[in-house]
Amino acid sequence: MADPNARDVKLIQYLNEAYGKEKQLETSLQAHISMTTRPPYKKRLQQHLKETKAHGRQVERRIKKLGGKADAGPLPGGSAVAEVADAAQTVVRKGAALAQGPVHAVRGTGEQEKLLKNAKTEYQDEAEEIATYTAIETLADTVGDKETAQLAKGIRREEERMAKFLEKQIPMLTKAVAQDEIPAELRSSSSSRRRSSSRSSSSSRSSSSRGSSSRGSSSRSAGSRTSASKGSSSRGGSSRGRSASSKSSGGSSSSRSGSRSGGGRSSGSRARSSR
Repeated sequence: MADPNARDVKLIQYLNEAYGKEKQLETSLQAHISMTTRPPYKKRLQQHLKETKAHGRQVERRIKKLGGKADAGPLPGGSAVAEVADAAQTVVRKGAALAQGPVHAVRGTGEQEKLLKNAKTEYQDEAEEIATYTAIETLADTVGDKETAQLAKGIRREEERMAKFLEKQIPMLTKAVAQDEIPAELRSSSSSRRRSSSRSSSSSRSSSSRGSSSRGSSSRSAGSRTSASKGSSSRGGSSRGRSASSKSSGGSSSSRSGSRSGGGRSSGSRARSSR
C-alpha cells in the first residue's frame, strides 16, 4: 500500500488521538463500574463501556483503511521527530489509563463523594471526546472524506447522550453527598429560614392589602353618606321653597277676594244713599 498523502496523515493523527482516548476510558470505566453502588448509574456505565470498546474498534479499522496503524508508534510518512513524539504519546496514554483505575478507587471522603468525583471525571472525558470527534468530522468534511465524517458523527452523538446522562447524575450525587456528610439540622436550617421568611413576607403583603381595602371601603362609605346628606338637604330646601310659594299665592288670592267683596259693599251703600 502506498504511503498516505498529507490529507490522510492528518486524518490518521486525529483518529489516533480519539483511539488513544477510547482505550484510556476502557480502563477508567471498568474501575468506576466496580465502585458504583447505584443500579441505574452502574447499568449506564456498563452500557457505555460497551460503546467505548466498539468506538475503539471502529476507529482502529478506519485508521487501517487510511493506511495507518492504530496507536502504534510513528505515523506513516512522518519525520524522525514525529516518530519519537508519537511514541512518547503512546507511552503516556497507556500509563495514564493504567494509573487512573487505582487513583479513582481512593478518591473522596466517602462513598457518595467518590461517585460524584467519578461522574465529574466522566463528564470531563465526554466533553473531550465530543470535541475530538467534532474536529475529526469537520476535517473529514473539509477534505471530502465522507466515510470518516460519518463515523465521527455517529460516535459523537453517542458521547453526547452519555454527557447528558451525567449532567443529570451530578446534581443527584451532590445531594447524596450532602445527606451523607452534613447533619440534617444544618441542611434544613437554611431552607427553614427561607420558608419562614417567605411566610412572613406573604403575611405582611396580605395585611397591607387588607388595610388598604379597609381604608378604601371607609372612604367610599363616608363619601356615600356625605352625598346622601347633601341630596336630602337639597330636597328639603326645594320642598320648603314650594310650600312658601304656595302660601304666598294663597295670600294674594285672599287679598283679591277681599277687595272684590269690599267693592260690592261700597256700591250698595251708594245706591241706598241716592234713594
